[in-house]
Amino acid sequence: MSTHIGAAPGDIAPLVLMPGDPLRARWIAETFLEDARCYSEVRGMYGYTGTWQGRPVSVQGSGMGQPSMAIYVHELFTEYDVRTVIRVGSCGALSERLAVRDLVLASGACTDSSMNRIRFDGWDYAPVADFELLRAARDAATQHAEGAGVHVGLVLSSDSFYHPRTDVTARMAEHGVLAVEMETSALYTLAARHGRRALAVCTVSDHIVTGEETTAQEREQTFGAMVRIALAAGFAG
Repeated sequence: MSTHIGAAPGDIAPLVLMPGDPLRARWIAETFLEDARCYSEVRGMYGYTGTWQGRPVSVQGSGMGQPSMAIYVHELFTEYDVRTVIRVGSCGALSERLAVRDLVLASGACTDSSMNRIRFDGWDYAPVADFELLRAARDAATQHAEGAGVHVGLVLSSDSFYHPRTDVTARMAEHGVLAVEMETSALYTLAARHGRRALAVCTVSDHIVTGEETTAQEREQTFGAMVRIALAAGFAG
């Protein structure tokens, strides 16, 4: 039984979907899974296990930011032998090519965090998605995107939600970074360290350029396309 999840052995499936918001975790479990059972309420970070098309899958909230993501992913990999984690979260668009509610499949993650520089003694490590998951998600998006645009490319995993350096995020966009979020770099790094599979599928909840945004309730309960894509990709092959 781990420190922050507290589930019993066998409670968590080999495939885990991870939204940042624990209430979105509950919504995903209630909306998409059959016979969903809550295995953790520790610190209000809900976790559920049920089935999708007869196959076991879990949903675990991660909280906001890379330190919180790293805690939960580390415990999932080391304490519960989870093999695949797919982040299903929100992101802010940095490119005018993206619209609110578009989907971003993160092929890799840039970051302003010092976590990996500490891990690698100052070197810059480039964390990337599992290619087979990424390809499966792109294939699944043709069926499950629900009319939204689908974009494959880099995201920026930032430690700051209200970023003080808009000039830097603009420079990131100039170099092809599609969107900003707060967790993917840590997820991809830990998946590589433990030999597991990871992918981030994010819905554009707000647009940094245009100022358009969704409501908190919409972010919690209406981003179903990314969940369907994640489930299809997680069980592909």
